Amino acid sequence: MEEMKRTTDCGALRKSDTGRRVILNGWVHRKREHGGVSFINLRDRYGITQVVVDSAAENPAPVELAALVTELRNEFCIAVEGLVRPRPPSMVNPEMSTGEIEVAAERIAVLSRSGALPFQIDEESGAKEELRLKYRYLDLRSAGMQRRLKLRHDTAFAVREWMIGQGFYEIETPTFIKSTPEGARDYLVPSRLYPGRFYALPQSPQLYKQILMVAGFDKYFQIARCYRDEDARGDRQPEFTQIDIEMSFVDRDDVLTMTEGLMAHVFKKTLQVDLPSRFKRLSYEEAMERYGTDKPDLRFGLELQDFGPYAAASSFQAFKDALSAGPDGTVRGGVKALVVPGEAMGGGPYSRKQIEELEAQAKIYHAKGLAWMRVAGTGPVLEGGAAKFFAENAAAVIDGLGAKQGDLILMAADSRRKTANTALGAVRSKLGKDLGLCEGAGKFEFVWIVDFPLFEFNDEEGRWEAAHHLFSYPQEKYHAVLEQDPGSVKGDLYDLVLNGYELASGSIRIHDPELQKRIFKIAGFNPEEAEARFGFLTEAFKYGAPPHGGIAPGLDRLVMLMAGESSIKEVIAFPKNSFAVSPMDGSPGEADRKQLDELHLSVAYPKEDSSNIL
Repeated sequence: MEEMKRTTDCGALRKSDTGRRVILNGWVHRKREHGGVSFINLRDRYGITQVVVDSAAENPAPVELAALVTELRNEFCIAVEGLVRPRPPSMVNPEMSTGEIEVAAERIAVLSRSGALPFQIDEESGAKEELRLKYRYLDLRSAGMQRRLKLRHDTAFAVREWMIGQGFYEIETPTFIKSTPEGARDYLVPSRLYPGRFYALPQSPQLYKQILMVAGFDKYFQIARCYRDEDARGDRQPEFTQIDIEMSFVDRDDVLTMTEGLMAHVFKKTLQVDLPSRFKRLSYEEAMERYGTDKPDLRFGLELQDFGPYAAASSFQAFKDALSAGPDGTVRGGVKALVVPGEAMGGGPYSRKQIEELEAQAKIYHAKGLAWMRVAGTGPVLEGGAAKFFAENAAAVIDGLGAKQGDLILMAADSRRKTANTALGAVRSKLGKDLGLCEGAGKFEFVWIVDFPLFEFNDEEGRWEAAHHLFSYPQEKYHAVLEQDPGSVKGDLYDLVLNGYELASGSIRIHDPELQKRIFKIAGFNPEEAEARFGFLTEAFKYGAPPHGGIAPGLDRLVMLMAGESSIKEVIAFPKNSFAVSPMDGSPGEADRKQLDELHLSVAYPKEDSSNIL
């Protein structure tokens, strides 16, 4: 092998290299025969070079070389030695970086052979996800996966480059920690030395980065591995990576400005995309009212509008009921509308089936239904669906909503305004995808969502709990009413949203131990339990803790959006499937009896286990 060690890679050669003798190492991407000439596309992670073995030339390739070529199959790993020569003008391939040259082979060595492939290694394999994950080492050879993992590498490098340039220290925090409640189940690691005791894998480095602020490291970051034992749903992974950041002596605007600078550097360095110097900002309430979600996709309009005044003046009793006052005289319900432009629907009306699909989406988010009507004719006329209930004030409805002929008006109502907003917001999101309103490469719309509620009420457990986490700072003006009205309290919380995905979440933290105790109490932690769970943090706060805050962008999701993908599995080298299982290596696996005995553990299997998914 030493004498066939590569002298260049498969993406480097250009016309200026003509006459150069080179050695290439790589995989057979394609092989084709044409009139006594064999063409081999040789691939490595840098690109593809065409190798030629010509048996019909004036000086034909040696017989043994031609014979060897007949044995080659896709994904054989080979070494090639030969001369670089220009391709004939008619054979130049402008789609390839090496498309002006080819290598005339003089020697070929098979480094290793490949068995029959479960799928072809192409730009994108097209194979089903489970097959791709089982043979991930083959899937990773595809140009798409190679390109996306390079983007991930470049992004991580750009993050480090910018953060260090801003004076941040990269500091590692423990992987084995004490179990603390952070919203999801912990992955537990049993201790062999201390039977019955367990470490937890961190859901985030939250407590440790706050302690680093107490320790005086006022600018910290870490590209941190995090772990959450959550039920299989959506695009979540049991292990993920976040860009963890914490700063001392800052307020909310300092953290937001720093993050905007980081994103601007990363996008410019990796994608050559210029971002605005300041991102849009919406309060949580404004986002819910206008878009029906705290993760709005701003690549398209279709804002929700208040339909309450028109509903109150109509004969539609279901809508009027949603607006009726409760026992205390307070109206908590709402009726919201969404106008879908006729031109967005291709100029033709939405079919009954399409509207039923939108209604099904609304019902997932607890709407009782989805009302609709269409603007028809040249005058102020409404037709179809709920139009009969608004015949008398059709002109006011059309004018008030800014609707035009051919537009579709969708409406959702509920005795809880948040449900009407959320359901119609889900319909808006579906329309954005169905109508192609959010398509387009390189389209990045950032928005900050701020002023979140600090607490949420858990109906099942009958108690208040932290909406973000227990260490978020309540805005100053609410300190006096924390215990009396937790539901009204706004936190110094902020989320960064990109193209409808929550990209980062953060907050200014509590640094006053007495205020922290009040938050623990509201969330249902008695002093003894709070001390047992978080005592090491509150103890640290007794020794001059600085004001501090931070944020944690998700690296997986960031790269996914930069790559124009919709699944984080496409930007992770070895992801788990939707059941948190690795088809490639079979994890999670069983531990043998000896291992369990060393850990003083026994396994009690459930009566109905889900081992069939493994």
